[in-house]
Amino acid sequence: MKRTLIAIALTALTLSPDAVGAKDTGGITPQMLEQMKAGADRTPSRKAIRNALSGNHIDKLASNPDAKNNFDTHFSHKVESKGITDQQSSGRCWLFTGLNMLRSQIMADKGMPELKLSQNYNFFYDQLEKSNLFLQSIIDLSDRPMDDKTVDWLFMHPLSDGGQFTGLSDNIMKYGIVPAEVMGETFSANNTSRLSSLIALKLREDGLELRKMHADGKSDKEVAARKQEMLNEVYGMLTVTLGTPPETFTYTLRDKDGNAVSTKTYTPQQFYKEFAGNDLKNDYVMLMNDPSREFYRLYEIDLDRHVYDGKNWTYINLPVEDIKKMAIESIKDSTMMYFSCDVGKFLDRDRGVLDPDNYDYASLMGVDFGMDKADRIRTYASASSHAMTLMAVDLDSEGRPLKWMVENSWGPGANDGHLIMTDRWFDEYMFRLVVNKKYVPAKILEILKQKPIKLPAWDPLFAPEE
Repeated sequence: MKRTLIAIALTALTLSPDAVGAKDTGGITPQMLEQMKAGADRTPSRKAIRNALSGNHIDKLASNPDAKNNFDTHFSHKVESKGITDQQSSGRCWLFTGLNMLRSQIMADKGMPELKLSQNYNFFYDQLEKSNLFLQSIIDLSDRPMDDKTVDWLFMHPLSDGGQFTGLSDNIMKYGIVPAEVMGETFSANNTSRLSSLIALKLREDGLELRKMHADGKSDKEVAARKQEMLNEVYGMLTVTLGTPPETFTYTLRDKDGNAVSTKTYTPQQFYKEFAGNDLKNDYVMLMNDPSREFYRLYEIDLDRHVYDGKNWTYINLPVEDIKKMAIESIKDSTMMYFSCDVGKFLDRDRGVLDPDNYDYASLMGVDFGMDKADRIRTYASASSHAMTLMAVDLDSEGRPLKWMVENSWGPGANDGHLIMTDRWFDEYMFRLVVNKKYVPAKILEILKQKPIKLPAWDPLFAPEE
């Protein structure tokens, strides 16, 4: 009895006064700790798991070998493409995805065996336009205090190398495209973090100066002139790291046998018009599967754009089954699509397969992970993180999808640089799809006539894809 009393007294002494008195404040008490210890699983199997985890990655031990058995890589419907791209250490997946979508179309239309487009060219103007978006937004909101939610968000996110489809469409329709050999990649294009961070640092400094000019009563003309000088500096930073975008270039079109068909001089805008010609702003519909919000409604994300005079991300929220039907029709018609998802969930990189059965975390950890997609969105557990090009679907005898394939931008690897996702994974972790209007039913197109429900820039689902 004395030993028991002494043990209790020593336990109390080892805890801080705050911990001892935590019973009434919601903190962890000694009694709660004892309950946790008593409930801990000390069976030999749990000890073996602990021993294994002490020296191994969780994913290695959670890997489910059954998911690898009898996994068929055949696809009943596939859009052909050639030449896997590599975004390297950059967040430009959205740009690679959009250009991969276009080059597949151009290669098919022109009978070209291969084509690579310059991501560096469009990225140059993306960073310049985002800089202007930040500076002009700061000017527009100069009357608001620094702790205003939107002003605060702008200074937290002056620009990034990530993005989404409206940034792509505004960029290309304004600046056109060029072949990869016209403006090649540089080290800073492939490794964007330092450049983007330096531009962001300068923009924050510039933003404070513009706010001070407003507070000091400077005229709109003086503020606009100073903004121009700031953008001149950003332009200079981009030219020394990415190069100078071409205004004209000469390009020779060759057939599948390598024979010259034509040699012309183009501006980037003329090249886009002749080789692609899509109206990226008006011919496409942006779709979302967000079960945390009402379906069959039109939504808009404030400031979710790349260009000040461009368009915010505006999308129709639909059940995933509706989105699948349009995706299947597009693939059957040999048309790739801009697609984004939460790529980090249940990805087996060695096999290039996305499948919820790839890893059995519940059995390994001895707990259940029970949230559905809507709850994961609400609690920041899942969101769109990466864009790729949707290009294939495998349908069963009744036309139901079994699995999907995307062209990725991580360079060569499993499945020749492509990722395969099971249909169940598609349901849980697919978020955005952009399809041509001709594959969209009339009743869904009618939703575009709704007044969009505007969501704030800091909504948890709308971080830029990288």
